[in-house]
Amino acid sequence: MEIIKTEIPDVVIFEPKIYSDDRGWFMESFNEALFNQRLQDLGLPIARAFVQDNHSFSKRGVLRGLHFQEAPYAQGKLVRVLQGAAYDVAVDLRKDSATYLKWVGVELSKSNNKMLWIPEGFAHGFLALEDETEFFYKTTNYYNKSSERSLRWDDEVFNINWPQIDHLVISEKDKNAPSYSSLMGGKL
Repeated sequence: MEIIKTEIPDVVIFEPKIYSDDRGWFMESFNEALFNQRLQDLGLPIARAFVQDNHSFSKRGVLRGLHFQEAPYAQGKLVRVLQGAAYDVAVDLRKDSATYLKWVGVELSKSNNKMLWIPEGFAHGFLALEDETEFFYKTTNYYNKSSERSLRWDDEVFNINWPQIDHLVISEKDKNAPSYSSLMGGKL
């Protein structure tokens, strides 16, 4: 498993080794010991154990996010695309971080098999780039409705450079999500 750094040092891309032959291919999609060793090799803390898996299906143009859970229910996420393609975004909400309010975006697809590690303290969202995009993620904490929060996907504070898609499909919850400034009481 190879690891690729992003502009935000705590958010990293994992690229599994794929073994192909005339029968098809095989890859190890997760190995806890190797995953944690790769994080430690970069000087990053190991992840809490993954306790929940989630799987979504989206049409082209579906934008989900930006979502996060507040402590003590914050979630680290290891995300990947099983079918189709998505532009995946992580926004650093950790006030003590050197990359506070910065974002990183990565294309994840069935063809590139990349996975993105998003630690606790980040908002997360993605845009489906193809029809029948299946998005899979492991989380380090259980879903807790009372601590779930959403932020505007197009918030000017983040200025995320989303890929251009003719028609976006966004849930009412995400359309009506507050800006970062209003959620935080105007405090940046």
